[in-house]
Amino acid sequence: MLKKVAVTIAALMVIFAIGLLIGLFAYRWYAARSGGGYNGPALLLKVQTLSQFVTVKYSLEKVVEFDDAKWYGDSRVLLVAHGVVKAGMDFSQMSPGDIEISGQKITLNLPRSRITDVYLDDRHTQILDHSTGAFRLFDKDLEQSARQRAVDDLRLAALQNGILNDATDKGKSQLTVLLYQLGFTEINLKSK
Repeated sequence: MLKKVAVTIAALMVIFAIGLLIGLFAYRWYAARSGGGYNGPALLLKVQTLSQFVTVKYSLEKVVEFDDAKWYGDSRVLLVAHGVVKAGMDFSQMSPGDIEISGQKITLNLPRSRITDVYLDDRHTQILDHSTGAFRLFDKDLEQSARQRAVDDLRLAALQNGILNDATDKGKSQLTVLLYQLGFTEINLKSK
């Protein structure tokens, strides 16, 4: 199962890299034909079109027990939540002052990494137990509450495991490669 996930992620990364290279060559071809170089505002507009630059994806599992205890009986849901947490940078938060270009030197003040998406994979999430007390009616919202708690727990677990640092590091390395390919020889990337 993990091998399939790894192959899928690798395939997506290859597709992303090919698309990035095609875009790079098209942009260089256009810049060469128009005689234009790079300037901060023009580059910012191109970077902002990326908007959500997702650099890290964690797959996590968490066992969640959700109890709703009342004086007249308990209801309980126990589930194994399999979820995905994604993190990256939101380039739409950048302003023209965040990019400085001087010849082949570029300085970027990058937005802080943040979690962009958290969701449960319903194909792998399993409800192990759903019990209702003797004097309680079946509560259909109890499972939804357990799922929401699972999403919150997955977000917290990813934060505790350093997803934001990983997203920043990976984002900087990917941007460095891209900027070298665009012809910049001195690259300075800073986080806000």
